[in-house]
Order: sequence, then structure tokens, then C-alpha cells
Amino acid sequence: MSGPFPGIAGLETYALEDGGCRVEVIPTRGALVTRMVVDGEDVLYLDESTVADLTKSVRGGIPVLFPNAGPLPGDTYPADRKAYSLPQHGFARKLPWTVRQAEESLLVLGLTSSEETLRQYPWAFDAQLAFSLAGRRLTLDFDLENRDTRPLPLHLGYHPYFRVPQAQKAQARVETDATHAWDNRAKHEVPFTGLDLTAQEVDMHLRDHSAPGTVLERGPGLSPVKLSWSGEFRMLVVWTLAGKDFVCVEPWTAAAGALATGEGLLHVAPGERVSLAFDIEA
Repeated sequence: MSGPFPGIAGLETYALEDGGCRVEVIPTRGALVTRMVVDGEDVLYLDESTVADLTKSVRGGIPVLFPNAGPLPGDTYPADRKAYSLPQHGFARKLPWTVRQAEESLLVLGLTSSEETLRQYPWAFDAQLAFSLAGRRLTLDFDLENRDTRPLPLHLGYHPYFRVPQAQKAQARVETDATHAWDNRAKHEVPFTGLDLTAQEVDMHLRDHSAPGTVLERGPGLSPVKLSWSGEFRMLVVWTLAGKDFVCVEPWTAAAGALATGEGLLHVAPGERVSLAFDIEA
């Protein structure tokens, strides 16, 4: 572990290192992993200007999506006989997380409910995100304690931007056995027959991807990325834009809007904890 040190825009940054792998994290920018470098090769894409501008949502790295992944209908959902507002992808990616433990290949960050979060998500909680590095494998362990007196609804996702140059997208592949998907551009469900990552925009929500993981082939000359995750992640989202050198491969625990619809929504009992893991190996 090296850090803290002034990273992008002088933001306090921590680095985990093991052999030829280095991972950098900015706790105050939503517990954001900004870089993963394996034997000198960048695994992640990052638009540094969006990190430096605190008014913008970061485009790049590995944003954590909590307490909702994707948008809610009208950005609202019902709870306690009231309507609450949450922005797309929740607040965790925008709030500062505190450092709880920092070792050579381990960084543990925390986010606890506050007046600000309770206005948007009326449950008391303690969230902990542990980043651990073993060789070329980065593990993100999300641990959530329900400190409320009621069951807590949990909708968690990750939004990793993997570096895939535009010129490589024709050869890039995401392994999946999915047969049905929600096409977020067309706003309707479609039979899934494959991904054309060279399209102007791809925003496919694979509803029946069955494996607890996948492999992203990034094209000739780039190492593939192997992903695995806890069984609670039931939705796989693939997103990219033409002209941008990334492909996002995102595990979510439920479909967009789950806080409003209840579809596939996880719940944590009062006083209980849940832990969910996500592994990235290049």
C-alpha cells in the first residue's frame, strides 16, 4: 500500500500493489477505483476531467452503485407512505467514504447513513467496501449492516469501465448465455442474439445471464478480463458508446427501478449484515 498521495486534481489517493499489479482508489470520490494496471497495461478506462470536476459524475474507473443501480421511474420510489427521490445510480458514488483500514494489499472504506442519505433513502445503515489485491485479481467486498428497525431494501451494482479502444471493439466479446434482454435504448425487451460493440450505443440489460461471472475479450493484443461475482448479482448490463474507448460490463443485483417495482429486490433484516463480492482478474 502506498498513500495517501495527491492523485488526480490533488485528491487523496491510495494504491494497492502486488507483483506487477497496481490499483488506485480515491476514497473521497465515491470510493472510486480509478486505475488497475497489470504489467504496465491499463485495464480500466478513465476520463480524468470528470474526476477533477466534482460537479460531474465520473466517467471511468469502477463506480459503486448504491442504493440503486440504474434510474428509478421519475427518479422516485415509495417508502413509509411517502415518495422519496434518488438520482440514477444512487448516492454512494458521489459521497466521500472514510478510510477504516489501509495495508499493503488491502484498503477498507466505510459509508454510514447520515441526515443527507436519510432524506433520500430512509434506512439507517453502515456500508463497508474492502478492496483486496492478490496477484492480478482485485476483489471488491461490499458489506452492509442494517442498523434500522425495518427490513432494508438493497439494490447494488458496479459500473466498471474496461479499456477497449474503438478500433478493437469489432473483435471484443462478452461471454454470456443470455437469451433475453432489456434494450435500454429502445425501452423494450428483445430476444438476445449477441452484442455488436461497434454500434453507436449499446445498452443491453441481460435478464437471464446465468453464470456468476463472465469473460471480456478486449481484442488482439489486450489481455482478457475475467469477472466473477456473488450469486446475488442477477443482472448483467453491457454498455458502450461509439468513439469512446471503453466497454462497461456491470453486475447488478436487480433490474433498474427495483426500489420502485420490488422486482428481484434483496432485503436485509434489522441488525443483520450481508456481504457480496466482485472479482476482476486480468
